[in-house]
Amino acid sequence: MNIKDAQKEVDNWINEHGVRYFNELTNMAQLTEEVGEVARIIARRYGEQSEKESDKDKDLGEELADVVFVVLCLANQTGIDLQAAFDKKMDKKAKRDHDRHHNNEKLK
Repeated sequence: MNIKDAQKEVDNWINEHGVRYFNELTNMAQLTEEVGEVARIIARRYGEQSEKESDKDKDLGEELADVVFVVLCLANQTGIDLQAAFDKKMDKKAKRDHDRHHNNEKLK
């Protein structure tokens, strides 16, 4: 599935199962909350914090999908073609950063 299809699927879900999109500020708060859940898992599972027993069953993939879902909601409700924006960003990064990271001594 490409990003454009994912945006349409989210929009279909909102129209079939939701009442409407939450407003942009609510979705921004929701995005922050979801990113916090991802950060908690990463910090405890891959970082130096010990993982609490209650966090061991948390699914990182599911939490990342929550982030993607809210980002797609925000793109839909603000009229952003996220596929076009992503393609443009990847093109820009490929041109700008082609050799940048290969020459970074910190990554060797």
